[in-house]
Amino acid sequence: MSLDRAIDAYLDHLRVERALSQNTLSAYATDLAKLARFAEERGVDEPRGLDLGTVTGWLAVLAREGLGARSAARHLSALRGFCKFMVREGLLEHDPTALTARPRLGRRLPRALGESELVRLLETPDTSTLRGLRDRAMLSVTYAAGLRASELVRLELGDLDLKRGVVSALGKGGKRRLVPLGEVALAHVEEYLAARAADDEARAAKGKPAGAGGKHGELVFRSPRGGALTRQGFWKIVGQHARAAGLRGGAYPHKLRHSFATHLLRGGADLRSVQTLLGHAHVVTTEIYTHVTRDHVREAHRRAHPRA
Repeated sequence: MSLDRAIDAYLDHLRVERALSQNTLSAYATDLAKLARFAEERGVDEPRGLDLGTVTGWLAVLAREGLGARSAARHLSALRGFCKFMVREGLLEHDPTALTARPRLGRRLPRALGESELVRLLETPDTSTLRGLRDRAMLSVTYAAGLRASELVRLELGDLDLKRGVVSALGKGGKRRLVPLGEVALAHVEEYLAARAADDEARAAKGKPAGAGGKHGELVFRSPRGGALTRQGFWKIVGQHARAAGLRGGAYPHKLRHSFATHLLRGGADLRSVQTLLGHAHVVTTEIYTHVTRDHVREAHRRAHPRA
């Protein structure tokens, strides 16, 4: 089997058996394609030709190209998974990545918006228009439920339980979780959906097609033309409103998710509950937020303690 075919088999394995997201699969496919080109230039065109020298040579080239530690770690993760897969399939005798050190990553602390900043952000959309109502509802739901951008743009009407005030988010690995919306976000969603329904009726009365149909008809948040929004499109929407609100450092969907987790912990929520609400598979992923509670307590002590 050629190296390219082995890579295709590995990606199929990740897609079918591991149920990885399309974004992760695309990233791994790009990384392993770079490896295949590097190996081919050195006369390696089948799995058994991959050895420690080829692996370290490839990583050295990436380092010379100025690849950051985080990107290098992702490339190495893709390679390690690929090599382990080939060993299990009998395509490779030994794993050449077993002795390869993982690049050291700097600790990246979440940056959260303050409550006043969030209020300014939510007040920025022009709610006299359907698009403004939609944008405000999207911002509210993202923050109130701590959703990822990919989770928000694929929300369907059936995922919302407006009576109970909860949203069913489809997260990584096809796993669903229920998250409370809160009164403010719920009110914003209801106002937007009512305006959207009225707009669809008005368009139908004029003989024009409704805002969306077919596979996009059940989406909660639609583009002005009635199609599906993309993650990149939502990033642009958040960025535009952040600039209009004058937020220092701007904002993006994941910053709203960070703010959701940070404010919950500051309010006294326990880490396990936040893990569940965020949809993290392991609590280790959520532990990056624990610095928030430590800093919050330290600041309270500094302000209140006479000997601080």
